[in-house]
Parts: sequence; structure tokens; C-alpha cells
Amino acid sequence: MLATLNDLLWGQVLIVALIGVGLLYSIASRGLQFRYFGRMFGVLRGGFKHQPGHVSSFQALVVSLAGRVGSGNIAGVAVAITLGGPGAVFWMWVIGLMGMATSFFECSLAQLFKRRKTDGSYRGGPAYYLVYGVRQRWLAVIYSILLLITFGFGFNALQSYVVATSVEASFGVPTWITGLVMVTLLAGVIFGGIQRIAVVSEIVVPFMALSYLVAALVVLALNFSQIPATLWHIVQSAFGFSSVVGGGLGLALMQGVQRGLFSNEAGLGSAPNVAAVAQVPHPANQGIVQSFSVFIDTVVMCTCTALIILLSDIYQPGAENVAGVALTQSALASHVGEWGTNFVAIALVLFGFSSVLYNYYLGENSLNFFSSENQWLFNVFRCMVLGLILWGSMQDLATVFGFADLTMGLLGLVNLVGLVWMFRIGMRLLRDYDRQLATGIEPRLNPDDYIDLNIDPSAWRD
Repeated sequence: MLATLNDLLWGQVLIVALIGVGLLYSIASRGLQFRYFGRMFGVLRGGFKHQPGHVSSFQALVVSLAGRVGSGNIAGVAVAITLGGPGAVFWMWVIGLMGMATSFFECSLAQLFKRRKTDGSYRGGPAYYLVYGVRQRWLAVIYSILLLITFGFGFNALQSYVVATSVEASFGVPTWITGLVMVTLLAGVIFGGIQRIAVVSEIVVPFMALSYLVAALVVLALNFSQIPATLWHIVQSAFGFSSVVGGGLGLALMQGVQRGLFSNEAGLGSAPNVAAVAQVPHPANQGIVQSFSVFIDTVVMCTCTALIILLSDIYQPGAENVAGVALTQSALASHVGEWGTNFVAIALVLFGFSSVLYNYYLGENSLNFFSSENQWLFNVFRCMVLGLILWGSMQDLATVFGFADLTMGLLGLVNLVGLVWMFRIGMRLLRDYDRQLATGIEPRLNPDDYIDLNIDPSAWRD
């Protein structure tokens, strides 16, 4: 039943919805992901500044990267290639490039409708813009429940499973021991709230991403002459000209969309929960930063993994291949030696650790939408997350993964409905940003210009 529902949702509905919304915002914004690409670096350079007790733009970026850059880049790309052929990577690129525009608008809108708490920090995300922007609380309730189930529970158990099985395969450590160590380390972070999560992510995420990128660059350097032919093979396979799997074009497209969304989360509404808490002068600033996050995840990191696999002799088109993370591990080992297997396992530990922090925060934010004062409820949730991490490390998560895929798809649909509903508000925000830039000033949001909308002026008075 889960397989049938996922085939319908991912094979038909979400392909149209994701590509449609991505095209809508890309065309209407005149390709903001391309014309503002250079500005992404400038905004990022100024994103380290923030007042004490607040989360900086850069910290919000690395927390969202903690969720985006992870098992989706290492195991997800391998699954996409195994099931959909090399062409699936091309469709991951397409979803990523269009997703940059989608992410810009969902994160900018999350910033616009964020709420200031009594301690001066912020809360926001799709649940908030569905209430205050779309004015449909029932949609916000559905979204928050799906967010809690998908990230707070399902994906945390999945990350624990991926990490524990990888460590067992590489180092022979029993899965329950890995799960127990993760629980111990995570407990000291998640009870500290978003500030502590941001500080830990600020250290772990850049280190792990750069380490993996360096390993990939070593592989690319060793196989430099073969890269153009491999990239062309990916493009050919995407359109069925070099089909290596029974499903051909259709399966490559479906796997590219499904694994692309799982990896970069653009349109899913997860990243806006983190983007909303950053302290920025204009909502579009964080939108630009988060757009860059999608580029890093899909175009850079996923391509690195795809080339590591396709440049190796481990992957054989049409043959029975090792699957998932084992394919990436074996491929890297074929290039650089056996230490490559252990390196991927260590990378997955760091990726998985940071992803669990990210997933936990999304679950906490969904709870916060229902009740922000009940600390007993939050402590129960934290203990449940830690319990699921230990449980997930000892399970076969095929059913849990299928269920999480279903709830993730439904989550995306609800968020995409909200984004289409708020199309005019999103474009209004972008025009405000464009206009201020054209006059030569650094854009700042004036809450008085949005008095007709149900925003929180106190969140923009600093």
C-alpha cells in the first residue's frame, strides 16, 4: 500500500507540482537564482553578524545545510543511480536549479511572517505563513502534524539506522552501541535549544562538507580526462538515449525528483523553519542565502557523489549492484584505497549527527506552533526523539522509510499550495528588494510598508 501511494504521489502528482511551482517562480522572478548568484556570496559574507541571543544568517544556513547535506548526498544519490540510472542525476540538477527559486520564496516568506517571542528570539516557518499569510489555520495544523511525524520521528530513526549500519560495516561496532553513543551526545545539545544547535552546526557542518568535497576533488583529479564523457552520459541517460534500466526516462525522472527533493528539500517547507529564526535586515537576504544552500547541496555535493560512483568500475549499468551507502563506499575505495570506505562511514556519522539536530529542531518547531509554554511537552518530545534514535539504530527501516517518503510528499504538497496562494506577496517582497538595490542602498524591511499584511512589526523594529 505504501509503495502504491508513493508511486502515485512521487511518480505523478509531485513531479508536476514541484516543477510547476519552480518554473512559476523562476520565470516570474526573471531567474533570480541566476541573476543573484554572485550576490549570494556577498550576503553570506555579511551573515555572521547578529545580536547576542539571536541566530545569525550564517548559522541558519549551516543548520539547514545540516539537514540538506547528509545521507541524501551519499546514500540518496546512490539509490537514485541504482534505480533510475545515471540520468536520475540530471533530473536532480533540474529540481535543484528550480528549487533555488522555490527555496528563496519559501524562506523569504517565512522571514516576513516570523513572530518575536518574549525572550527576543524568533519563531516562524510554513505553519506561520499558512496562518498569517494564507489565513488558513487548518492547513497549518495539517502541515505541523506532518512535519512532526516526518522529521521529528521518521527521519531521525532513519538517520540513526544509516549511521549505525555504516559504522558496523566499516568498524564492526554493534549498532546498538552506536545508537547509545549518538543518544548521549545529542542529549547534551538538543536540551540547549536552537542557539546551542546553531553553535554546534556552525562547527560540524563546514568541516564535514569541506572534508567530503576535498575527497571528491581528489577522485575528480585522478579521473579528470573522463569527467566530460561521464557528464554527457548523465545527460543522454536523462532523456532515454542511453537507457540502462527498465523504466527508462520515466524511472530516471521519478528517482531524480524524489531523491532530489529528499536531498535539497526545496519546496518541502522544512528549511523555512530554520530560516525564519535568523536576524536579517530584509527577508530576501535569508532567501538568497537559503537558495545558495540548495545549490551547494544538489549541484555541488550530489554531483560529487555521482561522479565518484560513475567514474568507478563498481557501478555496472544493467547489472546487479551493491546499493545505497555501500555503493558510494565501494566506489570511493576503488579510487583511493580501503581508507575510502572508512572515510564515508566517518562522514556519515557527522552528516547523520548534524541531520538529527536539524530534524529535531523541525519537530520542536512544529510543537511550538501548538504550544510554546509547555516545557513538559517539549521534554517528553526530546526523550521520545532520543528513544527513537536508539530504536532506529537496531531496525530494518524499509517500512519506516516508505512511510516517511509518503508523509514527506504530503508535507511538500501542503507547502506548495501555500506558496502558490502567496505568489503575489512573494513577488511584492522581491520587488521591494530589487527596488532598494537599484537605488544603491542595502535593503531593509520597513514594516510600515506591509501594514496591510498580518506581520509582526516588533520582529522588524531592530
